[in-house]
Amino acid sequence: MGRRFGWLWASFAVSTFGACLAFDAFTLIAVLVLHAGPVEVSALAAVGRAVGAVVAVPLGPWVEFRRKRPVMVATDLVRFAAVASVPVAHLAGWLGFGQLVVVSVVVAASDIAFRAASGAYLKSLVGKEDLLIANGRFEATTWTATALGPPLGGLAVGVFGPVVTVAANAASYLLSAIGIRAIGGAEPPPARAGERLRVGDLLEGWRHVLRHPTLRPLFGNTLLVNGLIMAIAPPVALLMLGPLGFSAWEYGLAFGLPCLGGLVGARLARPLVARFGAHRVLRVAGTLRACWSLGLAFVGPGPGGLVLVLVVQFGLVTCVGVFNPVFATHRLERTGADRVARTLAAWSVTSALTTAALTALWGVLAAMVGVREAVLTAGILLLATPFLLPRADPVPEPDFARRH
Repeated sequence: MGRRFGWLWASFAVSTFGACLAFDAFTLIAVLVLHAGPVEVSALAAVGRAVGAVVAVPLGPWVEFRRKRPVMVATDLVRFAAVASVPVAHLAGWLGFGQLVVVSVVVAASDIAFRAASGAYLKSLVGKEDLLIANGRFEATTWTATALGPPLGGLAVGVFGPVVTVAANAASYLLSAIGIRAIGGAEPPPARAGERLRVGDLLEGWRHVLRHPTLRPLFGNTLLVNGLIMAIAPPVALLMLGPLGFSAWEYGLAFGLPCLGGLVGARLARPLVARFGAHRVLRVAGTLRACWSLGLAFVGPGPGGLVLVLVVQFGLVTCVGVFNPVFATHRLERTGADRVARTLAAWSVTSALTTAALTALWGVLAAMVGVREAVLTAGILLLATPFLLPRADPVPEPDFARRH
């Protein structure tokens, strides 16, 4: 894949590991340091995503018409400064709930800009025939980091407190910026370089997605699946860390160790596509990934409850590990180079707003009817999401078996 892809992959790996090491760190800080309740914890996750997404709406077109590597470096540096402010404020005795919300907003908006730039940059960096390989490597790296990060982060939280993992996350963004800067080489000039943004540019990403026969149903499916899975994370954290009496390291282990299944799934994605075709893999893996979260409503205390969470999460992330690289490749292949950043930004903005709305709703639902009932409701709704998957792909698929 070349030296330049190697630097991009390494930068992705270090920032992903830093984020996974600080898995749910803001939630833990809110619960353990600031003694926040269920509504505040859910609001922290929801407001950061929602406001960050609104701020990021004009960033898609802005990124589209600029060179992508400098944008990636800049957003990494912004995330470094924002996240590093949390441990600094904690040491000074100034840390409050409001600062966590502001930092969440800045990080959410920067995440969207970074993903839009990195997706467009990846498409220009590797050939079409290598997109699935590259996305598979990113997915495998994500799940490897997720498998290692939360248990180590949980251990660090238990020994040093949650603020230490936030400092490590901040440092990872700085290292990522250095790695992206080291990629070097020429970058294709952006479309309409130097031109002013038009009002229509803000909506181009959504227009492309909603007009496309397979991206449109995938859009609805991924929004709901990701949103519902994320919405139950704060209630499950409160349940496990509160009434069920799990420690921080057990909580991290329960959601970290099963991510080895995501690594397995990512490695299986390419051979499965070669044998069965991308559309069939999207349908089957997309259906199976919706069938697991229901089990979290029945978690109990002690070793039995921990085993149940491990099994449910392993099944979920294995299916997600297969689905995500095939889905990411499908989306890039069916989006022109002149609108990749706007499409990815529109997708991320809508996903963030949907997740924020569902997270806030499920926080209120958990407070009204109970945590288990809220998780059960989300699990039942997830079972209906496979009906939104595309039934057919009118675009001829590449012959992966012959090519690879």
